[in-house]
Amino acid sequence: MYLVPLAWIYVTLMMAVAEATNDNGTVLGAIVTFVLYGLLPVGLVLYFMGTPSRKRARAQAEAEEDAANAALQAASNPPDTSGKTTTDTVTPMRKEP
Repeated sequence: MYLVPLAWIYVTLMMAVAEATNDNGTVLGAIVTFVLYGLLPVGLVLYFMGTPSRKRARAQAEAEEDAANAALQAASNPPDTSGKTTTDTVTPMRKEP
């Protein structure tokens, strides 16, 4: 997965070295070439390629958190074993049409 980005970084590094060692080239130009042709595009590509795995990790973390909350809720509210039935003392009312 990382072979192509590493190869591209190597190519841009060689471009920057060639620009820095050329008679008309400068070190500043080599740095700009390396950053704009190498680091920035590779960083964006790797970020976009990692989006599905970040989304899966976030969904898994939310599922684990929901399961932990459900277990905590079940532990804090034990079932009613008193045998009493609960009835509403207030009669529900409907709206008239």
